[in-house]
Amino acid sequence: MLRRSTASVIFLWLSDLSFAILSLHLAYIARVRLPWGKEIYAERAQPDLPVYLLALVIWSVVFAVLSVYDSTPSQRVLKELRRPVVALLMATLVFAGSLYLSYRDVSRLLFVYFFLIDLFLIVSVRILLRFVLHWPEDGKYAVRSVLIVGAGKVGRKVARIMRQNRAGGLRLIGFLDDDPAKQGKRFEGVTVLGKLGSTCQMVKEHKVDEVVFALPLWAHRKLVDLVIDLQRLPVNVRVVPDFFDLAFFQATTEDFGSMPLINLRGPAIDGYQRVVKRAFDLIVAAIWIVFLAPLMALIALLIKIDSKGPVIFKQERVGENCKLFQMYKFRSMVPDAEERLDEMLTQTEDGKIIYKVENDPRVTRLGRFLRRTSLDELPQVLNVLKGEMSLVGPRPEMPWLVDRYEPWQLKRFSVPPGITGWWQVHGRSDRPMHLHTEDDLYYIQHYSLLLDIQTLFMTIGAILKRKGAY
Repeated sequence: MLRRSTASVIFLWLSDLSFAILSLHLAYIARVRLPWGKEIYAERAQPDLPVYLLALVIWSVVFAVLSVYDSTPSQRVLKELRRPVVALLMATLVFAGSLYLSYRDVSRLLFVYFFLIDLFLIVSVRILLRFVLHWPEDGKYAVRSVLIVGAGKVGRKVARIMRQNRAGGLRLIGFLDDDPAKQGKRFEGVTVLGKLGSTCQMVKEHKVDEVVFALPLWAHRKLVDLVIDLQRLPVNVRVVPDFFDLAFFQATTEDFGSMPLINLRGPAIDGYQRVVKRAFDLIVAAIWIVFLAPLMALIALLIKIDSKGPVIFKQERVGENCKLFQMYKFRSMVPDAEERLDEMLTQTEDGKIIYKVENDPRVTRLGRFLRRTSLDELPQVLNVLKGEMSLVGPRPEMPWLVDRYEPWQLKRFSVPPGITGWWQVHGRSDRPMHLHTEDDLYYIQHYSLLLDIQTLFMTIGAILKRKGAY
């Protein structure tokens, strides 16, 4: 529903092809008239007709292959512009290669002008389209009107997403709900217009294009009757399953023969993104091992000299999909630290457990330094190489703490745990991770390789400040 309308797709497709031709012609004019580059005759600079046709074919194919027109309009301008800009870069490279093999006489400076002009036009028309669809607030220029059946939590969430994505060309008419307390009330800027029984009437009265059912599970029997009645009207009908509280992040629909299945617990990072993340982890971890091996050997020797006990401390932790694994660290405590854990446990006023204290007597002299500098975490590179952890992600939690988690906190285990993460760079031990799961959820919802790289650099600053590490 929030994908672009057919009209806007056709408009963008025709404008992109037109801009390619127009940019090529404007680039020719600029090459002849602007005082840069070697002097060139106008007849020689003029691209031949086959060059224009070649541009049309390449732009059509590349923009279609990269699904430029299939994307959902985003509330963030840069995110929405990313795909057409990448497509333009790819098309330009293909065009350059094709010209090299066919029409080498095309001026290189003209080609640069062509790319810059086309980039300006493609970006400008999309920004202008967003402006038209976002203004005014009442959706005057929207191309489809939407009625939401159900003004509960799910229905209001649908309305909120629609308002944030007005570039999709949608105008929200209002809600319908059987709850007497909601009649006439406003949610997300629109009014509850009536009860479910008036659905067909409202569709006719407001010329509704889309009806979205966002009813709780117990009300789905009513949905069947209403959908049958709506079959007689020229309106699209969609259903939002009330499974959001059960889904970890993005519920997906899969085809099983002719039967649709809703995946409530698929991995939050999957497919291409997971491959890229794993490759990045392996490359950085390999470099880590090579350059930090002497330092790790020195730390191991100092631990042996400082106190009795093993060099490496192994502890059972909870990883992705709540799978248990052994996490490695340089030992920073006395050998019987685990047995003395109960001595350190405290509680907040609302009963939340705090198990890390600043002056923990179980920490050794060298261990205090290792913790302040986070050098005790270095052996976790072995967990990364084994695929049990990632460089960046939510910290792996101890099983006994996970047993005390609220259901919504379990969502943090939908991605591989990390050596560092969003929680660490925003407070570390000053903000116990089991009390600040929202940091991990933010990371999961906004994951990208760029965010991983940003977090790694922010980790360096957090370590240098030594704030909250003990």
